[in-house]
Amino acid sequence: MNYLAHALLAGPDDDYRLGGLLGDFVKGPLPPTPSALGAEVLHGLVLHRRIDSFADAHVAFRRSRQRISAERRRYSGIIIDLFYDHFLAVHWGRFSEQALEAFTAGVYALLARHRLPERLAQILPRMRADDWLASYREPAAVGRALDQIASRRVRPGNSLAGAGVELGAAYGDFESDFLEFFPAAMAFAEQFRRAAGLAADAPRPAASGGGALGQRLAKC
Repeated sequence: MNYLAHALLAGPDDDYRLGGLLGDFVKGPLPPTPSALGAEVLHGLVLHRRIDSFADAHVAFRRSRQRISAERRRYSGIIIDLFYDHFLAVHWGRFSEQALEAFTAGVYALLARHRLPERLAQILPRMRADDWLASYREPAAVGRALDQIASRRVRPGNSLAGAGVELGAAYGDFESDFLEFFPAAMAFAEQFRRAAGLAADAPRPAASGGGALGQRLAKC
């Protein structure tokens, strides 16, 4: 899953959502106790990883990956993550009562309150100014995002560039896969939060952006 999906699946709690958004930036083993990150941020990071594993094993997500051309299939996980954020933005009203633009504004404000890993801190101003997360409604924006990943984060000469065309090649099939997958992902994420003792409808104030949390993330 990509940023928009992880932000929504983390639930309404700010600390869980922060952990969910940082999941792609905090690598390696997580601390066995929450002393460095705070319990809820740590749970959000764990949830991020559990969602990724859930997606990798889900029949609809795996089916979507197989729809990617053989030329680009080695990057199919990255591609489908972005495609599913597109369909989440398109079908947003099915999954959230909050307007998409209001939700994404809240995500950017949450990130701005905290010390972030360097890579995320660098892109946040542009992400916020151009509302990248809501822009995923447009297939062209998904294509641009994939091209940026191809140019900055994958080895030169990779076949990921131009992968936006894959969306149009089987748009309805990808959409059907997403609509099968995402309600299951929401149920999985809510079950995780409830098992961790956090009700799905009980948001709390976010933790401070400084202290041990800030020091831990600054090293990522």
